[in-house]
Amino acid sequence: MSGGVGTDASAVRARHAAVFRPYYRQHGRALAVLLLAVALWLYGASAMEVSGARLLNGIGELGRIVGLMLPPDPGSVAAVLVFAKALAETLAIALLGTLGAAVIAFPLGFLAARNTTVSLILRFFARRSFDTLRGVDILIWALVWINVVGLGPFAGVLALISSDVGSFGKLFSEAIEAADQKAVEGVLSTGGSRSAALRFGIVPQLLPVWLSQVLYFFESNTRSASIIGIVGAGGVGLVLSEQIRTLEFGQMSFMIGLIWLTVSLIDLACSRLRFAVIGTRAL
Repeated sequence: MSGGVGTDASAVRARHAAVFRPYYRQHGRALAVLLLAVALWLYGASAMEVSGARLLNGIGELGRIVGLMLPPDPGSVAAVLVFAKALAETLAIALLGTLGAAVIAFPLGFLAARNTTVSLILRFFARRSFDTLRGVDILIWALVWINVVGLGPFAGVLALISSDVGSFGKLFSEAIEAADQKAVEGVLSTGGSRSAALRFGIVPQLLPVWLSQVLYFFESNTRSASIIGIVGAGGVGLVLSEQIRTLEFGQMSFMIGLIWLTVSLIDLACSRLRFAVIGTRAL
């Protein structure tokens, strides 16, 4: 009986030799790639002077700074008014930048979509333009526009628009390509024009998707607008950088708390708006 079992096992191993080969033989290529990735990581860590000792020392220094930040200190009434004005400016930059980018990217998305643009050359240049715009970090755009229009929130708005047009254009065009074409065919079959097919066949399908994307970017841009102020593009970034330079860690933590509260409220409001307009409850 045992001999029969052994014979059957040998026969199974012979028929399925590839399955019973050692792991390193089956997945030699995957192991080679893994070893190469580990070697590349180690080389990068060495080149970038990554050190466990420096990390431990940095954690200790981080703990000391956190201790200086507690408790948050709002400072004087005048300081609170400055914080509130800077925060309102940040919200205005995020709102104007997001809406401006969405309005500009709305028609450009149709130019970059395969099912709405006949010209391959036009679609190619539209897509490469989106890649170029979103490939440049928002801080770089802020520095560019500061040199063009000067310091202040206007440069921040232009920086957000420049960065978000590329992102919105890509997202909008991909949503257009994924739209159900049956509605378009229905409009065309009844004698409707191509523009009518876009207006009544594609746009109604995509408005909820576009709205969700715009609301998310508004929330994200509120955080981004808090950073670009550091280079002089308006908002709370300038206030935060001044507090860091003057070692006012208590007031800095108060300002960070205001930013966190504002972003949380915006997230809650955007979730409610998505639920009310789109009809899907946000998590």
